[in-house]
Order: sequence, then structure tokens, then C-alpha cells
Amino acid sequence: MKKSALLAAATAVATATALGLAGAPTATGAPKADPGPTPASAVARAKAAISENLGTLRATGADTFLVKDVILDADGSSHVRMDRTIGGLPVLGGDVVVHQAKDGAVKGVSLTLDRSANVSRTAKLSSATALAKGVAGGLKAEGKPSLVIEARKGAPRLAYLVTSGGTQADGTPSHVTTTIDALTGAKLVSEQHIETVTGDGKSLYSGTVPIDTTAVSGGFNLTDSVRGGGTTLDAQNKTDSILCQLFGLGCPVAAKFLDADNHWGTGLNTDRASAAVDAHYGAATTFDYYKNIHGRNGIFNDGKGVPSRVHYGTNYVNAFWDGKKMTYGDGDNVVAGPLVSIDVAGHEMSHGVTSATSNLTYSGESGGLNEATSDIFGTAVEFYSNNANDPGDYYIGEEIMKDRPALRYMDKPSKDGQSKDCWYAGIGDIDVHYSSGVANHFFYLASEGTGAKTIGGLPHDSTSCTGSTVTGITEAKVAKIWYRALTTYFTTGTTYAQARVATLSAATDLYGASSPERATVAAAWSAVSVN
Repeated sequence: MKKSALLAAATAVATATALGLAGAPTATGAPKADPGPTPASAVARAKAAISENLGTLRATGADTFLVKDVILDADGSSHVRMDRTIGGLPVLGGDVVVHQAKDGAVKGVSLTLDRSANVSRTAKLSSATALAKGVAGGLKAEGKPSLVIEARKGAPRLAYLVTSGGTQADGTPSHVTTTIDALTGAKLVSEQHIETVTGDGKSLYSGTVPIDTTAVSGGFNLTDSVRGGGTTLDAQNKTDSILCQLFGLGCPVAAKFLDADNHWGTGLNTDRASAAVDAHYGAATTFDYYKNIHGRNGIFNDGKGVPSRVHYGTNYVNAFWDGKKMTYGDGDNVVAGPLVSIDVAGHEMSHGVTSATSNLTYSGESGGLNEATSDIFGTAVEFYSNNANDPGDYYIGEEIMKDRPALRYMDKPSKDGQSKDCWYAGIGDIDVHYSSGVANHFFYLASEGTGAKTIGGLPHDSTSCTGSTVTGITEAKVAKIWYRALTTYFTTGTTYAQARVATLSAATDLYGASSPERATVAAAWSAVSVN
């Protein structure tokens, strides 16, 4: 929001209060109901509250806050998410959410910064040296390094943000940001922004499913006009070149699917439209899940659908979200087939929801929470689809795997041989796909509890890390609590301990401070050793 508009909004609120307009008599003598804050007034009063809460915000007069998102609750409470800059430099990990009651009283603040980030802004290292240190592994630089304040790990410090791109070993595009200490040259935080399922898969055949298409000359194409124009395209087994990944130049043109009678695919891999049906159905179901369950209108909450590409590369055993679109490989038919299952679609597109809200940093404990968020909502989308061919369960990628029952297991994450069931000091140092096991285990326990049971036709058996017994409150309730925490309380650097606090706050908001739901959330976190 521009400063002039913000000041105008703040002035309007102050004038209304001074004139006593809220609840003033109408022409008939009946008082008008107070409608509560609008997005503009919520922003204005959150901004106004900053100067009175500098200590809580770990801020000084040098800190500037830029609004990213506003959530208004039915009871008039507001939650304003803001990014922070100091001296014009972005503070990575300095984001905050200001929570206010209907009357404007500050109810609390969500943040991960634990001290002032107003550090010296004079670099000793040259940008050229930072670039050399920040680009590795055969990647190429994207633009010039920029100065930031890195506050996501350890003490805040001046750093260069170096961006690089290229291709990962398995053919997945790569887009990496790395911060380099501008005083010492030490590498601080490296984050991969191409977020993949990191696994293998086999094709999903969801049976005969309804899909929304668009009539065009010669028949129909896979454009979903019901859900903001999301479209599904054929990548024609081509991959994105480095020039395409870095600069958007020379990108292969994906082909539109066309069908004469609007009856798509054969359910067999020999028909290229079959995988496209799964991807199109997955995108539509994910869109519907977020809209109907959480009131979110599309991945970016802008009413727009997102593109999907199928048949990417040759024997490409992965799927990825690149910040704008979904891409699915065909697998190698040894370890995997096409990676177009409903939970993979929900998983990958949920990375977009995370980036548009809390933007959890994709490394350390926050990276594990980022990856778990996608597993959680991929699972929730699968339950929501209520498809008899792929009923809801807590296995991740069970339909796409050929050489094992599933990619990951939420009831006992360690069953995959690498994921962790329980939190321990140092868990943030391992791969985010394995540290995510702690939150996945929490989600399962909070949803289903301890003990053996069959869910979606598959055996599940979960135990507590502490020997406790947990009784679940259903997947639907825990997913709502997680979404509330993700969008309202999580920030870029949220840790597991902070996620516990955030989900307890979310459970209190949704179900009450003395509710069984809140008690179960606490018990499930304790059961995975997050206290």
C-alpha cells in the first residue's frame, strides 16, 4: 500500500472515531451496527500500533514494515502480516503478524526475530566475492548480489543475497538463493526454491472423474474456466534449458491438449491425455479444497488457476512447483510411473500457498515445516476428493510408487528409512523432506491418535515418542488448525517449538482455550517430543 493511501486510511479512522460515527443514530433512530475493521482500517491501526510496540517487535525507529496480507475474522479481529526493512534493506526472517481485537487492542504479535536487526550496513566483502562464494554446483548466477539483513539463523548480520539457477542432477530445474556474510564471507542460509516431492511414483488412475474444460475450434481443451483459467499442457517430453530457467528465454512451448468429444483419455499410459486428466483433476480438486474448506480463492487467493505441465523430460522421476506452475514427470516405470497422483498435486500446489502466506524458509526447521505443510495438505486434498479409486490415507505417494508401498508415511515417518518420528536438537540440519517427519507424525497423531487401524484400505499404526496415548480429533479439524496457524501465526523462520505455540493459538481461535481440540494439539506435539 502506498504511504499516501495508508495515511488517508488512518486519518479516516481517526475522524470517524472523533465524530462518533460508529453506532450513530440513523434517520429512524436505530443505531447502525459496527461492521468492524476493513482491510484498509486494519492496516492503518496495525501501523499505528507499531510505535507503541517496538520492543515486542524487536524494532527501532529505523525499522519499516510493508504490508503483505490481511486476515479479518468474523468477530472483528484482524491479523496483518508485514515484511520488515531497515535502511531500505529487506530483513530476511524479520516478518511479523500483528493481531488486534475488534476495538484495535493489540492481542499479540507473531515473529521469529529475537533481537534488533538494526546492524551495521557497511559491507567489507565485495559483491563479486560474494557472487563467487554463493554460486556453486554448476549453477549460474541470476543477476547481481543484493544487500540484505540475514536474521533467519543466528544473530542478524549484513549479507549479500546471491541468486543462481540451472538444473539439478535428476533434471529438475534449480533456483537457489544463498546469503553470504558481507563482513566475513561465510555462507549463511541456502534455500532451494524449486520445491519437489523428491521421490518416485507410478501413475494414478482416478477412474472416471469430472473435469471442466473449454470449448474451442475443433473441440475442447484443458482450460478450467470454472477455476480461474487453470490449464493443463503437454510438455512433449522436453525440459527447460538453463536460459529458460534463468531468464525465461527460449523456453520450450508446451502443447495444448485437444479433444473432439470432451471424453478424455483411456486410463492407460499409452494415451497421453490420461496423465493430463489426473493433473487437471488434481489441480481442480486442490482449488476446490482450499476454497470450500478454508475460504481461499485459488493458490494465491486471487481467483486465478495455475498451469500444469505433464510429460516433462524423459524418464523424469519427479514433480515440482516452480512458484508459478506445476510440472509432472512420467517416471521411469521401474521406480515410478507418472507422478500425477492427487496427493502429489495437492502437495506441490500447497507450496504455492505457503509461499504466498508465511513463506517458510526452505531450510532448517522451517524447511521441515514447509515440506510437512505440503504433505499435510496433500493428504487433506486426498481425503477431500473422496475418490473410491484412491481413498484418503496417511501414506504420501502410495499410488505413484512401484518399488515400495509409499514415498512417506505420516503414522510412522521412519518407515521410509530416513524420515524422523521425533524432534531432537539438530533436526534442522538434515534434509527438509526428512525433518518434516516430526510435523507429519504430529498431524497423524492429532488426527487419528495412537494405535493400529486401517485407513483407506491401508494399515496404519502410530506410537508416541514418549509412550503416551493420544486420541485423535479427525484430519479435517487438524487441517483447519494447521491452515489457521500457517496463514495467521507462522513466519519465515518458525521453528518446531514455535509451531507448537502457533497451532495452540490457532486451536484456541477455532475451538476455544478449554476445548478438547486444543488439548489434543498439545498432547500430539508432546508425543513427538516438541514441548
